[in-house]
Amino acid sequence: MPYEPPTHTVERSLRATTGAKVIAGVDEVGRGAWAGPVTVCAAVTGLRRPPAGLTDSKLLTLKRRTELDEVLRAWVTAYALGHASPEEIDGMGMTAALRLAAVRALEALPVRPDAVILDGKHDYLGAPWRVRTVIKGDRSCVAVAAASVIAKVQRDKMMAELGVDHADFGFADNAGYPSPVHKAALEERGPTPHHRLSWAYLDALPQWRHLKKARTWADGNVPEIEGQLGFDF
Repeated sequence: MPYEPPTHTVERSLRATTGAKVIAGVDEVGRGAWAGPVTVCAAVTGLRRPPAGLTDSKLLTLKRRTELDEVLRAWVTAYALGHASPEEIDGMGMTAALRLAAVRALEALPVRPDAVILDGKHDYLGAPWRVRTVIKGDRSCVAVAAASVIAKVQRDKMMAELGVDHADFGFADNAGYPSPVHKAALEERGPTPHHRLSWAYLDALPQWRHLKKARTWADGNVPEIEGQLGFDF
């Protein structure tokens, strides 16, 4: 199914209205997973024509996504990746962990961006960053689409490596997200050291429920962005 290619419309608007010169597109992957880090990529692309077929990483086949990732890493002006670990996610909640990973990515860029295009409707970055949120920015904005592909491929590789010692969980295939194989392994073996222990899936595991970490952030109020998934999937 063909998709409209992403454009530089938002970036041009930011340049015109704010005077920003260096603009980074930011996207995350791993927010709804049961295991593994949340990963954020910040990509700076300028206004050059993007590689053919660039779009939201979720719309690409594994083969095409992997090929495009290799092209993008050489094509972008700059990119950097940031991660927040399962322990950090459990300790501060997903919203704060996303911000931590995004700041790590942005601060790792060779030049500090004047503005950031953030995928989605939630500004989890905030001050001092100048942020423009764009719903489905990973489909419509070149820099965000590039970030989505690089982040997805990088995290998938990381999860496959983590899965070497936990073959029953199928991390190479599910990347730590809910799946029947993942669910069955959790029921039999319990969570690995790479699992998020404050997540709702543990509520459905009576024999492992004692491992669940209580949520203590934000006075117990979990914002919509948390996006946790239980066993009903």
